[in-house]
Amino acid sequence: MAVTDEQVAALRALVTGDITENRRLLARFDRATDGAGYSALVNAAFFEAVDRRFGKGSAPADVAEYVADVRSRSDDIAEKVEPGVGERLIRKVLTGEPTDDIDSRSSATAKVFLLAALMADARLSDAELDQFLAAVRKMADHLLPDA
Repeated sequence: MAVTDEQVAALRALVTGDITENRRLLARFDRATDGAGYSALVNAAFFEAVDRRFGKGSAPADVAEYVADVRSRSDDIAEKVEPGVGERLIRKVLTGEPTDDIDSRSSATAKVFLLAALMADARLSDAELDQFLAAVRKMADHLLPDA
């Protein structure tokens, strides 16, 4: 199993703020065959975006401040991203903090919103975004079975 071009296109739409296109592409996915690849791709992108934004030396207060800032950007984000969940997901990337007790829906929702914010804040050029997507695609391919 490997990440597909369509899954990368859906992620590109998400991280560039084209939610209509993201939803259109996701609606075409077959959950059985595309779900694992897209999930691995989102997880790899989240890991990479967090690592680029924070690095290993960030304090927990920096993470809490960032999550609070992202939540303040819209009522929808504030409603859907619990502060503790968002902070713990970021700290997991930075410190390996366990998050097994966070339900998968809350985790996926928080990652998508935080990833979109991290990428918007990064303000990558088209070439930099292409490099980012190529790197996380490779990472995601290694997360999938039979990779």
